Amino acid sequence: MMETPREIKVSPIRNGTVIDHITAGQALNVLKILGVNEYNVDSTISVVMRVSSKKEGTGGWKDVVKVEDRELDTKTVDKIALIAPNATIAIIRDYFVAEKKKVNLAPTISGLVRCSNPNCITNRNEPVEPEFDVVSKDPPTLRCKYCDRMLSNISDNLI
Repeated sequence: MMETPREIKVSPIRNGTVIDHITAGQALNVLKILGVNEYNVDSTISVVMRVSSKKEGTGGWKDVVKVEDRELDTKTVDKIALIAPNATIAIIRDYFVAEKKKVNLAPTISGLVRCSNPNCITNRNEPVEPEFDVVSKDPPTLRCKYCDRMLSNISDNLI
């Protein structure tokens, strides 16, 4: 006798943050931005990768990350916008959505990403904060204001 396939659902969280509409394949980079590793997890984290999405511009697929008992600060949300420009952030309180917003990629990015050019002044122990102009929002592409180096592999260069 053959078993009927069962659907597995991710349980709701009482309080915390749901990051939805993450670019497919970027959930692990979101965990990296959140600073999540095997040594510092005190509450439930759910990661769903490559699930069907009806939202336009996703290619039909998305990732979702749910973090219990944590609300994200502005700097963290800005970093997420760099790798998942269509993401939405929902703050959950007592099982209900208290706030929901789309991430916003600002026209200029300062202090969140390092330049990939080893000869850039920002990588020379000078008191200069890395600064980039956003050339493209989707996919995100940045241009260093100091050396004009284009940066598209942003997740490898997050500070």
